[in-house]
Amino acid sequence: MITATATTASSSTLDDLKMHQDVAFAKKGLVLALFSGMSWGANGVILSMAFGAAVFLDEEYWLLAPLTVGALHDTFCALWLLVFNAITGRLKELGRTLRSKSARPVMLGALFGGPIAMSSYMLGVKFAGPAYVMPITALYPAVASLFASIFLKEKICPRAWCGLVLCIIGGVVIGYTPPEGSLGAEFYLGLAFALIATFGWGIEGVLATSGMDLLDPAVALNVRQLTSSTVYLLVVLPLAGGYMLVVPGMTDAISWVFPVAALTGTFSYVCWYRAMNMTGVSRAMAINITYSLWGIFFSAVFTEVEITANIIIGALVITTGMVLVVGNPKEMTSLRNVN
Repeated sequence: MITATATTASSSTLDDLKMHQDVAFAKKGLVLALFSGMSWGANGVILSMAFGAAVFLDEEYWLLAPLTVGALHDTFCALWLLVFNAITGRLKELGRTLRSKSARPVMLGALFGGPIAMSSYMLGVKFAGPAYVMPITALYPAVASLFASIFLKEKICPRAWCGLVLCIIGGVVIGYTPPEGSLGAEFYLGLAFALIATFGWGIEGVLATSGMDLLDPAVALNVRQLTSSTVYLLVVLPLAGGYMLVVPGMTDAISWVFPVAALTGTFSYVCWYRAMNMTGVSRAMAINITYSLWGIFFSAVFTEVEITANIIIGALVITTGMVLVVGNPKEMTSLRNVN
């Protein structure tokens, strides 16, 4: 009898210890998700500084300039990930993954998320500024949910539909009044490019989800960035006008922007995928999309952009809507179930 009681007590202690470890593990995931959002917010603001370089200000290169910035960003991201995977002993896995069928959806997703979405994102930042573009691109999980319901047959509950509506309202609030002193046509063109980027990243999310089950996240990210940078360098830039801005951009005083922005972007991606594994996709996504708010903060601190009431209210509405889309707020406050 004493032995049975002791065994039960021991089992209870082990269960409590495991629960404590699970909660601690999930909390670390939430911290990583927060770092992911912060670093992506910084990424957009740093990249926007590239357009201050004389070589990128020439109106003749209105299209080639942002495409070159996007190409350099994804190329440096691919290089940083190669360094990371080399240090962590994943290069052999990268070689095997590149030859596997599992990588094909990731590569296809890279076309939507890289040359299409990233190029549109760069054009949006150029014409409207990061503080206005980031909250709109934060709609991408809602787009991913919508496409997932169509192509992956995932069900969207009423709560999520309410979130989607809030996201749309937030986007309208942000773009309703251009910032003082901006060119109206160019500003709205920038918002249109931001919407294209949103759809590109949303489609990428669905494709990546369908192909990532059997892949290491860091390796899959490297495949994504290698695919994107290759298409940029071999297809997009030649079609847009060539490589004439690459060397001037890399030798300008602003050249530090590209490796630094790529480093923050790489850090954001790695934290994001680790956070999903540690604390669950819903909770990680709900925190990650706060990058729109971090983008506003960093823009206010490091740039001269005008932060209007519209952009703050719109970003808050989008963030609220995204929390409703990606998960039940009550469940996200509980760390007892790590899924």
